[in-house]
Amino acid sequence: MIRYYVTDRHKGDIVAFAYRAVREGVDMIQVREKDLPARELFKLVCRIRDLAAGTKTRVMVNDRLDVALAAGADGIHLPSNGLPAERVRPLVAVLGVSVHTLQEACLAEKARADFVVFGPIFDTPGKNAVGLEPLREVVAAVRIPVLAIGGITASTTPEVLATGAAGIAGIRLFQMD
Repeated sequence: MIRYYVTDRHKGDIVAFAYRAVREGVDMIQVREKDLPARELFKLVCRIRDLAAGTKTRVMVNDRLDVALAAGADGIHLPSNGLPAERVRPLVAVLGVSVHTLQEACLAEKARADFVVFGPIFDTPGKNAVGLEPLREVVAAVRIPVLAIGGITASTTPEVLATGAAGIAGIRLFQMD
């Protein structure tokens, strides 16, 4: 099972959360601080990249190809309305794409994304759930790993994985106090 931690500095000390996630063997950390200026985001990505150095944890940058390349991150995670995945693919080692529909998942696969993150599976603050059945359909339709996101807890993880999802992604799921 792939575990994918998405940062949110408004929820606490993400460097501390990232350190714990790396120590616990999380597969990927997506630095998703959309409102940070480029220089601050670059410094944060470098700190998290350094924490993950020499481990299996890969560091992804959300939607900022310039910062991902400058910081030497492992890859980039594109939002569904981000840069065209097919244009970014040749520039990065790892490419993830957020998708919300079966059509978007198929387009991401065609663009040679390494994986997609699909959701929200369950209700989250400000977002309505798509549910488990659409997740099952996406998993069946594409050959790349599908990670589920959105309102997933430790107790709902087994039912999410029963759909065939390759793993889970989240913010609160990986932020332990």
